[in-house]
Amino acid sequence: MNTNEPIRDTIEQAATTVGSVWPLHSFVTANPLSGFEDDPFHEAVQQAERLFGGRGYPSADVFRAALETGQIDPETLRSELRAHGYEEDPKTLLARMETDEEPTSETDESSPHDAVDTVLTKWLAAFLDEEQATWSMPNRERGFYAAFRSVARYDASLPDQSAVTAFPDDPVEAIEQVVSTYPREQLPDLFEFHLGKLPGWTGFIKQRAASGGSWQATYPITLTEYLAVRLVLTDCFDVPLGPPTDASESTRTERSLQNDDGLPLPEVWLNAWEDTYRTQLVEAITEQRQSSSASEDGEKAVALEDGGRPDAQLVFCIDTRSEVIRRHVENVGAYETYGYAGFFGIPMRYEAYDSGVTIDACPPILDAQHYIAENPAEGCEPEHGRYETWATGTRAASNVLKSLKSNASTVFSFVESAGSGYGLALTARTLFPARVYDFLTATSKRVPSEPDFCEPALDHDPSAEGNLPRGLSTAEKVEYAATAFELMGWDEFARVVAFVGHASQTANNPFESSLDCGACAGNAGGPSARVLAAICNDDAVRSALRERGFDIPSDTVFVAGEHNTTTDEVTLFTASVPESHEADVEQLRSDLETAREGSTAERTESMDVSSPGPRETERRATDWAETRPEWGLAGNAGFVVGPRSLTQGLDLDGRSFLHSYDWRNDDSGEALAAIVGGPMVVTQWINMQYYFSTVDNAVYGSGSKITHNPVGNVGVYQGNGGDLMTGLPLQSVMAADDDPYHQPLRLSVVIHAPVERVTTILAENSDVAELLDNGWLSLTVVDPTQNGASFQYDGNLTWVADETTDAAEEPKRTEEPVVPPMAADD
Repeated sequence: MNTNEPIRDTIEQAATTVGSVWPLHSFVTANPLSGFEDDPFHEAVQQAERLFGGRGYPSADVFRAALETGQIDPETLRSELRAHGYEEDPKTLLARMETDEEPTSETDESSPHDAVDTVLTKWLAAFLDEEQATWSMPNRERGFYAAFRSVARYDASLPDQSAVTAFPDDPVEAIEQVVSTYPREQLPDLFEFHLGKLPGWTGFIKQRAASGGSWQATYPITLTEYLAVRLVLTDCFDVPLGPPTDASESTRTERSLQNDDGLPLPEVWLNAWEDTYRTQLVEAITEQRQSSSASEDGEKAVALEDGGRPDAQLVFCIDTRSEVIRRHVENVGAYETYGYAGFFGIPMRYEAYDSGVTIDACPPILDAQHYIAENPAEGCEPEHGRYETWATGTRAASNVLKSLKSNASTVFSFVESAGSGYGLALTARTLFPARVYDFLTATSKRVPSEPDFCEPALDHDPSAEGNLPRGLSTAEKVEYAATAFELMGWDEFARVVAFVGHASQTANNPFESSLDCGACAGNAGGPSARVLAAICNDDAVRSALRERGFDIPSDTVFVAGEHNTTTDEVTLFTASVPESHEADVEQLRSDLETAREGSTAERTESMDVSSPGPRETERRATDWAETRPEWGLAGNAGFVVGPRSLTQGLDLDGRSFLHSYDWRNDDSGEALAAIVGGPMVVTQWINMQYYFSTVDNAVYGSGSKITHNPVGNVGVYQGNGGDLMTGLPLQSVMAADDDPYHQPLRLSVVIHAPVERVTTILAENSDVAELLDNGWLSLTVVDPTQNGASFQYDGNLTWVADETTDAAEEPKRTEEPVVPPMAADD
């Protein structure tokens, strides 16, 4: 038996409490407390507060403001407080919360481990650098522990530069040496303590080691190596090995545990806030369903003349920003819009033309299954030639600039001669950002973009080498297309069907990928849209789909597009559109521009601007000093799964994810199970990162953009060193330092389906049921077989009937209504 395995297993066990952190270029929004999701929410935030020091609930001031502005319904709050044994009035309870928030004693923020952190993070940044440093750390190919030992003898910040060489060459043996006198049964807590000291770096290493990739293969690092270096440094600096033994200081959460059922007072207030929002959302949906004559017609909520086809159908990502643009698109014509996860169901590793870099364009809960690259298409030689001419010149200029700036003999003369040019460029970006946008847009139109001359190489190539199959088989293409149509409940097709991914546009923003598509792992969604459009245009695929019940008319053309969420411009990729459909596409382009004007006017109202609309969003997209180019998914609080008829015409204020689903086309429940186990979990991750980045931005967010310091293309510091920041910037969630723009609420999910079907799905998906049972999100089912009555999930696969809907009325459909298991309704 390998004697190293017990140590490695203990390290893996200890690391589960630290959430994964993705690099800046592919920043994935994730729950920073994902390691605690098997615990009830209030217990999880208590444990995380002890480990990381972060707040787990909004402050009393935030709750007070929510009550005063009507975001918390007073009667709902009083009812919630009474239910948990709090008899005092809200004002008195707010005062108690404020007292609990105050530290019980003066604390010294310095730690004996600070010296260890300083040295450790210095070498982590050097080792994990991704081609940002001109001079790289030596011996990185040997792994982090070996590379550190090779340079430690030259590190003057160590008390004894030769001490490191006295430790074993093997990192596990080095750990064993340091902890040899420590009680073995306490090693999990010891390792958890050290891994939690720098959760940003720990989470990054954890994610990189798990996902692999070229950087990890070339310069490997593991949590074992990281912990070995940390413990060796702890020994070298002669600081205490374990956590402080003084446990007299209680956490904020513990001090709030003063009621009979153990629920902290802040969580009771949070429940009331969430219940107020959820009630408003469910009532709006049920009223819409009852008033809409199209409520039983799935997605067909568009008024069509003489029973004709819609002008076009557009599939947007379920992203909350899509909710806004969808409303405005539907207002300008007879358009149907759908919601589908932005990777369009295809878990691929994608390589853009001439990039040399691959990305996994799928949610982090999935592994890429296919390798798909972009290749020049036949008949596009002129565009390809113009692109190559431009790219060659750009690469040459970039190499010259890099050489001049890094060469010691030329750097000063280069700055002296080129400084004026840089100064003019900065001045233009500062004073005339909108004009810079015009210039960049005009330039980009002269240079062919990748979709103008490339197409994704989709056909399976069995001879290609690599870890993943190159391309897709015909059967796989058919399955991906059929799955998309089944999940969205389609049974007819317009002449033009557009799959629209999304991306953001911003200048001087290290966290720009956090504004891109979360379902594409923080990458742009255009490539995924192009892949599905190409699949659906394949004659062999369309023929096979007819056997699956999807009779796509011969005049239906699928196109791809990309929604710029900063400017709301939708770009359609139409190089392969036949002449017969050019007029349809041009009309769609014109209507999308009209929709953009309405959408940007609505979004910029909350940005305190003098000129709302497209021009303001263009300025924000190119202003290098703009700290808030867009609000992103700030405000997200709901996830609605059902036909568009449930929400069409409702202004959900860009706060709800919308996933298309027609329960009548899903007899087996497999489509809904896929949504519950996939997109619903991903949106919960997004929601939790916005929640925790708001309630404690210093610990779970990334602080102000103004003081961000990017490091090695992997993350950001606050200031000149320390831990990698793990969450969203202050400006992404706060209107001001003490004024949250994002309402920190846990996700409220609403599903339009028979409640018995949902119960069966939860019974078969214990992970999702556990999230619900532990209070990480809530679930309401609007049951179409019971006249649209709604039921609130109450734990352990039981439900409580919503009193605002009438479940006793005779359902419209002929089937016998299904009555779910009910909990006692207090």
